[in-house]
Amino acid sequence: MDVAVSGSHGFIGSALLQGLTAAGHRPRPLVRGQVGAEGGIAWDPEGGTIDAAALEGLDAVVHLAGVGIGDKRWTPEQKERIRGSRVKGTALLARTLAGLVSPPRVLVSGSAVGYYGDRGDEILTEDSSPGDDFLAEVVRAWEDATAPAADAGIRVVRLRSGIVQSPDGGVLKKQLPLFKLGLGGPLGSGRQWVSWVSMDDEIGAILHALTAEDLAGPVNATAPQPVTGAALAKALGKALHRPAVLPVPRAVLRVVLGRQMADEMVTSGQRAVPARLQASGYSFRHPEAEAAMAAMLRG
Repeated sequence: MDVAVSGSHGFIGSALLQGLTAAGHRPRPLVRGQVGAEGGIAWDPEGGTIDAAALEGLDAVVHLAGVGIGDKRWTPEQKERIRGSRVKGTALLARTLAGLVSPPRVLVSGSAVGYYGDRGDEILTEDSSPGDDFLAEVVRAWEDATAPAADAGIRVVRLRSGIVQSPDGGVLKKQLPLFKLGLGGPLGSGRQWVSWVSMDDEIGAILHALTAEDLAGPVNATAPQPVTGAALAKALGKALHRPAVLPVPRAVLRVVLGRQMADEMVTSGQRAVPARLQASGYSFRHPEAEAAMAAMLRG
């Protein structure tokens, strides 16, 4: 398959390019500015431009671009960048795909379990209602922006990813130095649920979504066994043969990250399960946190 990929230089996108190539597909990165790499497709989501002709005849598009949610403190300006980078880029891509003479068969558009908001112990499937905090509002608008593509008959998968775990980037890479020193532990109370997914299964879910013709709409890309923050910290400590008992108090997180970011992104949680992904036949490589951490950090 010829697959266009936005966000191809990011944490997940760079791994996806490798996964697509290994699976025999031909990735075509969407790039800003000059198209240097062979097969690259030019676009400027802020300026509202994209090389539509280069998208003609492609088999699929995977859309992962967006400002990192945890990159900076949530000032009003940063919150608008987070929202705008997702909604504007998605809307541009969806409108463009809808207007093609020969559109792709499928659009896999990045989303997140933040859609559900902080829901305590409630088990969340793709049919669960949305939350009402900042992240939930962003994700709803992000998903809604895919509508033109779906209305045009393109199969759209809105992949609600959990916290992607990999020692090569993301949250886990940031945690590793402290945990290796024996200074790691849960964030906040540790009682919040964490919907996590290994990088192998994140990429596996995307590849599965490209070819699973019965899969459309929201799809939770989360391991089938969500865990509490304390349990995840314990699994990481065990994999590193280090204690993981030093919690980071919520008050400290609020000082470092700001109150809203700490409360909505770090100390709240979702207990999401991948009902549609499993029903469509996807088999997880890493369904359980302790074994996943051991496999990722082995050697």
